[in-house]
Amino acid sequence: MKLGLHYWNYSTPADPAAIAPTLAQTATSAEQAGVASFTVMDHFFQMDAVFAAEEPMLEAYTTLGYVAAKTQRMTLGVLVTGVMYRYPGLLAKTVTTLDVLSGGRARLGIGASWYEREQLGLGVPVVPVAERFERLEETLRICLQMWSADDGPFNGKHYQLAETINSPQPLSRPHPPIMIGGGGEKKTLLLVARYADACNLFGRGGTDDVARKLDVLRGHCAAEGRDYDTIEKTVVASQAPLDDTDAFLAEVSAYAALGVSEVQVTPDRHPVEFAQRLSEVLPRLADIG
Repeated sequence: MKLGLHYWNYSTPADPAAIAPTLAQTATSAEQAGVASFTVMDHFFQMDAVFAAEEPMLEAYTTLGYVAAKTQRMTLGVLVTGVMYRYPGLLAKTVTTLDVLSGGRARLGIGASWYEREQLGLGVPVVPVAERFERLEETLRICLQMWSADDGPFNGKHYQLAETINSPQPLSRPHPPIMIGGGGEKKTLLLVARYADACNLFGRGGTDDVARKLDVLRGHCAAEGRDYDTIEKTVVASQAPLDDTDAFLAEVSAYAALGVSEVQVTPDRHPVEFAQRLSEVLPRLADIG
């Protein structure tokens, strides 16, 4: 079982001048502890269901470029990229850039996007949910085309690209892994079956909910002719790993029994302390799976 650290809060410590060194120390401490992946959110306002929207937030891919320069081993990605925030061709180029500069450590995490307040606030088009999923599928197709030998045009309903040149190609082979985030049973998990190397589910509904989602995914894979076992299953854990480590490990063990191979955790205290103390959890996590 692998452990990922999801960095979502730039408010601790409060001084904006401390954001960069805190981020760097958190990432390096996590890597030293044995964390496998480091992810950030794709938001421009803080989520107002958690904190005030005015709390600090950094642009995701610039942040990951900084983290790439400070680390050597961890997979780097966005959990998850909002499909409405970047033209697909530019997104493919952005992830390629991260992959090349990190030595082949990028992962494209992507979803349909949902936070309309920041979209309206910053002038990002807000479209109906059905259209967002159409755009998500076209974005996935464009990324896969740009990460292939086909540099010809792409003509979709929402996006038209005259030539999909992408030089250099990513270092990851055959391309940076694609992780689709979300548990929507009719559309999201169907897109996982069609295009993704990994799915990401939220554990807040409990292991029974994750099990049901994976059963739905298995059905979509059967219908699409996709080998279910080739898709990596990842979950954002609901249990905090440090307050009650036994409960956290029990949750992770239940996920492992479902075929989950990576869980993500979020700092619930100063992020540097959190990352450093993960070294207490990881040796026990290694026995699971």
